[in-house]
Amino acid sequence: MAVNLDDAELRRRWDRYAGRYDRDIGVMERLQFAGGREWVCGQARGEVLEVAVGTGLNFPCYPAGVRLTGVDLSPAMLELAGVRARKLGLEVDLREADAQALPFPEASFDTVVCTLGLCGVPDERVAVAEMHRVLRPGGMLLLLDHVGSHHRVLRFGQWLLEKFTVRMIGDYQTRRPLPLLAPAGFEVTRSERRKLGTVERVAAVKCPGPAS
Repeated sequence: MAVNLDDAELRRRWDRYAGRYDRDIGVMERLQFAGGREWVCGQARGEVLEVAVGTGLNFPCYPAGVRLTGVDLSPAMLELAGVRARKLGLEVDLREADAQALPFPEASFDTVVCTLGLCGVPDERVAVAEMHRVLRPGGMLLLLDHVGSHHRVLRFGQWLLEKFTVRMIGDYQTRRPLPLLAPAGFEVTRSERRKLGTVERVAAVKCPGPAS
């Protein structure tokens, strides 16, 4: 895909879209991603970083006792996440940040969570490397995303849709993060592919030593 929006343009577009996001994704939550947020967030522990926290839809799914930090490129999305956190009585450290340049030292977190986020990062390999960097050895990476289907006809439809969604909000339909994890220094411990191969849930741990 030739079109790549820079961070400033992505921020502007997501800021404009923030107020409609929860409503627009509601149907997809029920039909395509049902149970995914609970699967991912329910495994989180300790110091947790959520990358691309959005409007905070994951907040009700975290177990008690986690200490949550959330980052997002869009200030408008973060504002809505803050409102949701306050309504739920949660303390969440929310920061504006780029997934490709996380503003944290190495080995800062026990868990990194990213749901429906890597599809919208300009360079998902860099974002995965950053998630690896900020995790402690043995820390857990938990992902949920829509991915390119293994069914040819369906994947072709995703490819056509991608021509529109990338230009609109930088959202890729045919990516698949799982193959990027081992080269980045993760060991996949569990993965589930659903909905004709269009949705994937992944749990992985940071291997000891540097990434290959």
